[in-house]
Amino acid sequence: MQLSPLAQRLFALITGSANDPSYWPVTSQLSTGLVGVAPERLAAPARELVGFLLPDAIPVYAPFSALVAAGLAGMDGEVRARLGREQGPIALTEFDLVLGWDVERRALFAEVMRDEPPQGVTAWLCGLPGYPDFSRETLEAARDRVAAIHGGEIAYQADKAFADGEKGSIGRAARVALFRDEPWLPEVLEPLLLGVAVAPTQARTLPSQAVLFEIARAVEEHPTPEAISALRAARRATRHAGVPKQLDRMFKRIEPALAERLEVAFRLPDGRVRQTVGEHKAVISTDGAVELSWWLGDKKLKTVPAAVRREHPGEVKRLRELTKQAAAQRATLVRALEAGYTGQEAGQAGQKPGQAGQKPGRVGLEPGRVGETVPPYRLLEGHAVAGQLIWEFEVAPGVWRAELGMGVPDVPVRLWHPARASAEEVREWRDVVLGKELRQPFKQAFREVYPLTPAEEASGTYSHRFAGHVVDYRKLYALFKQRGWRAEFLGPWDGGTDGEARRTLAGGRWRVSLEHGLYTETHAGTSRVSFQRRAEGKWQDALLTEVPPLAFSEALRDVDLFVAVASITTEQRWAEDGPERMREYWRSGSFGPLTPTAEVRRDALERLIGRTAIAGRCTLNDRFLVVRGDLRTYKIHLGSANILMEPNDAYLCIVSADDPHAGLFLPFEEDGKLALILSKAFLLAGDTAITDPTITRQILAP
Repeated sequence: MQLSPLAQRLFALITGSANDPSYWPVTSQLSTGLVGVAPERLAAPARELVGFLLPDAIPVYAPFSALVAAGLAGMDGEVRARLGREQGPIALTEFDLVLGWDVERRALFAEVMRDEPPQGVTAWLCGLPGYPDFSRETLEAARDRVAAIHGGEIAYQADKAFADGEKGSIGRAARVALFRDEPWLPEVLEPLLLGVAVAPTQARTLPSQAVLFEIARAVEEHPTPEAISALRAARRATRHAGVPKQLDRMFKRIEPALAERLEVAFRLPDGRVRQTVGEHKAVISTDGAVELSWWLGDKKLKTVPAAVRREHPGEVKRLRELTKQAAAQRATLVRALEAGYTGQEAGQAGQKPGQAGQKPGRVGLEPGRVGETVPPYRLLEGHAVAGQLIWEFEVAPGVWRAELGMGVPDVPVRLWHPARASAEEVREWRDVVLGKELRQPFKQAFREVYPLTPAEEASGTYSHRFAGHVVDYRKLYALFKQRGWRAEFLGPWDGGTDGEARRTLAGGRWRVSLEHGLYTETHAGTSRVSFQRRAEGKWQDALLTEVPPLAFSEALRDVDLFVAVASITTEQRWAEDGPERMREYWRSGSFGPLTPTAEVRRDALERLIGRTAIAGRCTLNDRFLVVRGDLRTYKIHLGSANILMEPNDAYLCIVSADDPHAGLFLPFEEDGKLALILSKAFLLAGDTAITDPTITRQILAP
């Protein structure tokens, strides 16, 4: 069928094949492209276009394009009747909703149905007239249909529970309900997911793989603890061989995403379990590392009792699975707590740390509350993790008191951060943590602080503080994923050697970007860091002086961690091997000035060394832990953990060391460097006892 020129123009604008700019969600591409065209001229070509769209097999987006054309042509009834025969009753419900809108809103809706929907589409859908109600109606209808299949009221056919058009409608409904965190959703979602995950017979098929994975993708975008739990139940129930593997891959992305939704992440259950199994008791504890232990009376057993293994194998398997789930939930909760720091925008931009300090248990004035958004920390009352952290309580207007544990009820609460404390207060809290031998869920008392420097203030929009480092690229990329940064994987293809890693902060209001590029095939170089503010639906570059201090500090802390863990200064082979530029970086980076991460490590070592048997042989200077052995004196760099030997600063290569300090409490161990430095110190303090010839040859060399 040959379309007239104006009908062709309508087709291009409605389906997105036109090159005209899009200003979604302000105005549609259709409105922008038809400026100056009288509405009465559009009815005939629109009727022509409807006839073109409906008779043939059409792409997924075409039903909504047809609804736009129907509005211009005055053919809503005819188009609805045709689409209803092909798309299924759930899709028809969505069509009826769209048909109640004007042409402009239909056109905007059609734009988000295309291959790459714009950012923020779910929030926009939530604001459309009738869409939240449609979301509930759709998910309840999907649940009821699956129940009818399992009840034998509808004949079972593998992967045929829903028509193709219905799958997208269910996915959009799920996204809206998850985004809105609807209270009715859990009781609908769990039976729906269980129903689509397993056949009503003993077959290894599913009523609808497509709907299962569509909802799983919605949970990945807008996770809630209850939705994750329902998805896990579906994963356990399915008999299909490939579905669990694919869901497991999705869980690896879903749980980190939950950490970014602070308003729902804190609903995660504590995970503690006490359960009688035969004559024994199983305990899942979450006070430290998540652990499953077995008890007989008051005696803790070393392994699973033989009688329990023999008589209750299914229960042992279930409890082990619960332990893994509790560990994953704890990791997610810890990530959420750390992410909550950037949502606490207390204080003016550019504020220096220490302006609001107070001693443990004492009160101090808050520095200001401009734009502050405090996560719902009270949801954590009773959690083991809450008792291991330092909290601040607003005991009077603008007056905050710091306490260990959430022990002050009925007042506003926020996480304590050293950026808001004086140096004296930070020292005292570190003494408390060490004195109690308290391993905090994340570095809090010993957390690094990154205030804005004069050079960064002068630069405007970029920080070069961590530029110019050479890192192992695969380690760097793994750290991006671990810390919630998004980046394309770089490679030797066109445009693939340079990139940006990004992380959203402060509940999506800010974003940090780290530029980086391949240095060799396996190594990358770091470049500048910048920040963007979200305004009018778009990211706009911001001056560093405008970035909230905690968001700035936490972002640079991540970048410092990337460099500390992935830098080639951690690889001994670069001392004498490889290209000169790599060796030169290794030499300069291995023994240079300390970063904030290394400064905190120095503070911890200063407190710990006095507790060890080698205290009399150790001293600390600005960059090194100096260890006096019987054969030589050694300088262990506090950043890289690499070693120089006096008197000529000869490099000493020790790939690893035993761990004789295993009984020594370490307040944190984020990157392994603290333990490594102590291990090397213990080894070198007794250098006459070293028997490894690869080490003794270096020590005894002239």
